Amino acid sequence: MVGLSGGVDSAVSAALLQKSGHDVTGVFIKVWQPDWIECNWKEERLEAMRVAAHLGIPFFTLDLEAEYKREVIDYMIREYRSGRTPNPDVMCNRYVKFGAFWKWAQEQGADYIATGHYARVEQVAEVKPLQDKSYQLLAGLDPNKDQSYFLWTLNQKDLEHVLFPVGHLQKFEVRKLARKFKLPNAEKKDSQGLCFIGKVNIKEFLSHYLETKPGNVLNEKGEVIGHHRGALLFTNGERHGFTVTVNSPLIGKYYVIDKDVERNTITVSNKDKSNILPGGEKTVRIGNINWVSGEVPLSRSRGPTSGYALQARSRYREPLQNIKIAEVKIGQITLEFQNLQESLTPGQSLVIYDGEACLGGGVIE
Repeated sequence: MVGLSGGVDSAVSAALLQKSGHDVTGVFIKVWQPDWIECNWKEERLEAMRVAAHLGIPFFTLDLEAEYKREVIDYMIREYRSGRTPNPDVMCNRYVKFGAFWKWAQEQGADYIATGHYARVEQVAEVKPLQDKSYQLLAGLDPNKDQSYFLWTLNQKDLEHVLFPVGHLQKFEVRKLARKFKLPNAEKKDSQGLCFIGKVNIKEFLSHYLETKPGNVLNEKGEVIGHHRGALLFTNGERHGFTVTVNSPLIGKYYVIDKDVERNTITVSNKDKSNILPGGEKTVRIGNINWVSGEVPLSRSRGPTSGYALQARSRYREPLQNIKIAEVKIGQITLEFQNLQESLTPGQSLVIYDGEACLGGGVIE
């Protein structure tokens, strides 16, 4: 069962699987959307249907509105309300694409589900006693498209039945294959963001579900220099959505470095990030932890890793940073970065790597 989104990546995934001899079925997953937003899901489903018809494969529409609303939208609103910044795409992958979709696919007799994610699954050559197979999750080979950051919740049971047919390809190669297969959406542009948001700004979307009020924008000295729509709507590193009314002799755009939900204020800076590390931290705690292998990556002495032998990123496409595991507790791990980090945002995913292998991750506390 291939999740056909209407985009070129999933279309090429289906074509590659069919070419390799798999019995392929296309599935369009319908997710929840608010009635006040004009979403193009019908057009996306039509694109997916055209791909299925072109390839001559069966096609289904799977309604997962309830699961998407409960596990993605409600989660996102709840996190923003608490002052945290969530990763809804991570929850969509965990509970919708690789949760409810797989459960349904199994009931239809499927052996595997496949998506157009830029990531790879490989079987580990050496397995432990009493263990039949072991898999590792690897980053996609195209560094500009790698989506392993959003897949850190996958585990061994997931990887046994998950296929990522385009993970070993560069984007331009995927486009080339789409033309070779004469897919009807070969020239379609990449989609941006989640369907339910559409062309609506995320702050406008959240304003329908969160009670917000205007507040002050502060500089690093605590002086009022502007205003915003509500502190709940912002996250560290943002450069838009607030208004600065006091001019500064410093050059550069302002970005958020802190927020105080109780006082309804955000603090911004327009200094070069290379010269300022507001709230710079070397250690971070994460919870809701998942290890792809099922085990904490420990040193040979079975203790926390020595040296900065691992890497991590706390934002999508952020350069990997050297880390080590400093402390392991039940349900919580403390990590230490080799260098100071200026924007470790509570609620965001911190994903841990060993080179190109995605080891797992957790949510920043």
